[in-house]
Parts: sequence; structure tokens; C-alpha cells
Amino acid sequence: MNQAKKDFLSLATPPARLGIDETAWFLGFTEHDIPVLISEGLLKPLGRPPATGSKYFATVELQNLRNDTRWLAKASDAIVNHWREKNAGRRAKVERQITALG
Repeated sequence: MNQAKKDFLSLATPPARLGIDETAWFLGFTEHDIPVLISEGLLKPLGRPPATGSKYFATVELQNLRNDTRWLAKASDAIVNHWREKNAGRRAKVERQITALG
């Protein structure tokens, strides 16, 4: 665990809004999982940030999600399915390349 993550998780009172990396740490996901959760509609950033802009999340809402085992299961399944589909597409591409060569 890196020092920034350790320092953040040891705060008695976290800030009212968290960035993507802090949100990931707080919920127990990785930073690259957060955009997947947003795209699946399972996590909503504060305000209306542009697609490429910084996104922040309300700590009070994240605490509610963190305590919701159904949401955690749904979010975990969404992450697994996302990477399964992404990797299946890569495998299919490699198989097409192999077929074209052979």
C-alpha cells in the first residue's frame, strides 16, 4: 500500500468530496475501475463534469454505497463483466490475426 493511500485511509474524517483515486481507495476498487462504475450508472459524480474533466464524489454517498452489500456485489460483477468483455475482444482480434497469417 502506498503512503498516500495509507495516509488517506487513516484519516478520522475524510473530506466531503473525493477524487477518483480517493474514491477507489475508499470503496476498495482500483482507480481504473471507477470509470467503469460511472459508465455502468453505478457511481455518479458530483455536478455535471465534462467527459474528460476531473470528477469528484460525495463522501456521504460513498459511505452509503460502501455499507450496501448488494451495491458492492453489483459493482464487483460490473467490473468483472467489463474486463471479461474487453479481454474477449482482444482474444478474438489475436485469433483473427493468427488465422490471417496461417
